Amino acid sequence: MPLKKKARAKTPEPTLRHVWLAGLGLVAVARREAVTAANDAAARIVSLREQAEKLANETQANVRDGIASVREQGEARVGQFSADVEARLAPVLLKLGLKPAGKVAKPRARKPAKKAPAAKRTSTARKPAARRTTRRSRA
Repeated sequence: MPLKKKARAKTPEPTLRHVWLAGLGLVAVARREAVTAANDAAARIVSLREQAEKLANETQANVRDGIASVREQGEARVGQFSADVEARLAPVLLKLGLKPAGKVAKPRARKPAKKAPAAKRTSTARKPAARRTTRRSRA
């Protein structure tokens, strides 16, 4: 038995309508992809901004902590240096007959000064200003 070949269906020839519909589909797909790409880019920008803010805050906190520790160490060394200087100067001050820095006398509290009674004004008119003499040049 001979095999019969099936006749293939003919593909329709592209017409102007087919080209129009294909172009319209291409525009729709391109628009959808563009909107998706724009949304993805916006999401990435927001994500990167949040990461940058997070890193900036962490860096700022690290710098503040570092400065605080350096300040504490500096204050401790300044206190130690001050105590060392005072300890070395104490014998010299004693030999000179000066009081050591630790025994500074407190200033006495002063009594508030009494106000003088205000002069009473009888009139509000002012006296005329004294006339000034002008110097003449010798020319």
